[in-house]
Amino acid sequence: MELTVQIPDDLAIRMSASGSDLSRRALEALALEEFKDGHITKPELRRLLGFGSRYQLDGFLKAHEVYEDYTMQDLEQELEGLRRLGI
Repeated sequence: MELTVQIPDDLAIRMSASGSDLSRRALEALALEEFKDGHITKPELRRLLGFGSRYQLDGFLKAHEVYEDYTMQDLEQELEGLRRLGI
């Protein structure tokens, strides 16, 4: 799908003054919000943004201060798994 966004010329000029690609920024912003709202998964976000690795996606999320929920129960499950492995 192709999506068109109308931006007044004077604002578009200021918004792109840094030399960044407005189309890419708009895609990233939309994709990030959809991910944070739970509408798309991490693999879908990675595919949408064209990242070749999970590490690229993790770096993108970290740069945008989006962190996964990690509970004490998650930690306990990981520790139990490590104990079973003898680690």
